[in-house]
Amino acid sequence: MEPDVPVPGSAMSSGNDAAAGDEGTPEGEPEPRGDGPGGGAAAVRPRQPRSFWKELPILIGIALVLALLIKTFLVQAFSIPSDSMQNTLQQGDRVLVDKLTPWFGSKPERGEVVVFHDPDNWLAGEPTPTPNPVQKVLSWIGLMPSAEEKDLIKRVIGVGGDTVECKGSGPLKVNGKALNEPYVYPGNTPCSVDDQGGQFKVEVPKGFIWVMGDHRQNSRDSRYNQSDRNHGMVPVDKVVGRAIVKAWPINRWGTLPIPDTFDQPGLNEQSSSAASLTVAPEGIAVAAVLPVVVWRRRRAEFTKR
Repeated sequence: MEPDVPVPGSAMSSGNDAAAGDEGTPEGEPEPRGDGPGGGAAAVRPRQPRSFWKELPILIGIALVLALLIKTFLVQAFSIPSDSMQNTLQQGDRVLVDKLTPWFGSKPERGEVVVFHDPDNWLAGEPTPTPNPVQKVLSWIGLMPSAEEKDLIKRVIGVGGDTVECKGSGPLKVNGKALNEPYVYPGNTPCSVDDQGGQFKVEVPKGFIWVMGDHRQNSRDSRYNQSDRNHGMVPVDKVVGRAIVKAWPINRWGTLPIPDTFDQPGLNEQSSSAASLTVAPEGIAVAAVLPVVVWRRRRAEFTKR
């Protein structure tokens, strides 16, 4: 017999090839076991999704941690307790305070509305509300203002090195420049004519700010606390942050920008005497006494001769 001659266009096969229609098993792979249903591999049971009620406590825990971190490092809600910032802020308004930028060394600037801790018993005699358990939890995570923290909110008028003064009914001056203050409560004068602190001229030391309420005749601010240990000044390290947004009620939502009057030319021209107030009082006393001591010693030596 003649050897098989391959037909053109057909594939050659050896005698060991599987029968037609049987793909076989690739070399090196185990053959499927036939003990499962239909002789196929045992089906892998899919993982059952976790119950919503089991995941809920985890979600709540994550939300609480995030809220606490936001309150501590980013923003916090505060409630306006009085009318001292009318009409910019009304009693009962909720504001959001930026607590992040102070972490990066940002200092309060003129014109900002800031929240600060009571510097020296400014809130003496003021009633403290008693929150219920739900309010305590919400204030702890930052969703509600804390009723236990003694904080105030005012506008920054002067910063370290500034000279701030009020004569008569105004205008209020910073470094000799008169401020145009449209934010002052209608019917109020920029300066209060009284002998309890409404008439003043102060130099703000470095590391402090001078604050005043927009409702000038209804605000116990730096003017009326000049007898405290800081002479009415607020230490910068007592500032919690800048109020940036009126968040509630929703019909009063809005930002709290710095008024244009604080951008006028020449406002940054501070007096050298105010800048020198960074020296501690003890240092000033030593500097003043030292020349007298030297003069007395020289006089004593001259007398002995």
